[in-house]
Amino acid sequence: MEQEMTQSQTPGIPRINEPAPDFRAPTTAGELSLSDFRGKWLVLFSHPADFTPVCTTEFMAFAKAQDDFEKLNAQLLGLSIDSTHSHIAWIRSIKENFGVDIRFPIIADLKMEVAKAYGMIHEGASDTSAVRATFIIDPEGILKAMVYYPMTNGRSIPEFLRLLQSLQTSEQYGVATPEGWQPGDKVIVPPPATVKDAEERLQNKDYEVTDWYFSKKSL
Repeated sequence: MEQEMTQSQTPGIPRINEPAPDFRAPTTAGELSLSDFRGKWLVLFSHPADFTPVCTTEFMAFAKAQDDFEKLNAQLLGLSIDSTHSHIAWIRSIKENFGVDIRFPIIADLKMEVAKAYGMIHEGASDTSAVRATFIIDPEGILKAMVYYPMTNGRSIPEFLRLLQSLQTSEQYGVATPEGWQPGDKVIVPPPATVKDAEERLQNKDYEVTDWYFSKKSL
């Protein structure tokens, strides 16, 4: 077996639009690998530790939104550098104390292999805990988005649901989405690449044209 990597050997943060780092790891639903999620979008998110208040609020919010993610063909997958037994005990505690079922699997990453591969260990925050990182991976295993938060501040789960919908819209229609975009809002049309296209863009009745480079349309 390969020796565990030191912090100085830890791979860098993965890059958007490249294959997400592969993994195979124990979870609360049995052993899972990245390939098990092929054909679906994957929302992989880490938390510093089980039985911590901020993480508990985040996990309950993810759990309450799980059906909304699944309607978008997306699966949730949590991770922390804790054991499977710790995860199970925490899941049971959340159910008993808050009445919320955690139905998505949680990776037990005691050796920090997945956390290091995804750049979740930040020395400035902690050498032994994963920061609050969230990765959205498409059905082909390509990393499409990633967001890092400090340990002290919880994430907004509705924003990740919105981001997923935005990514899917961009992929399906070849468009961009403006700040704060929500399903049903107008989208941004890619700017023209030639002078001729720019002139034609200004005459296009199907677009809301502000200038040759800035146009919106309804889907």
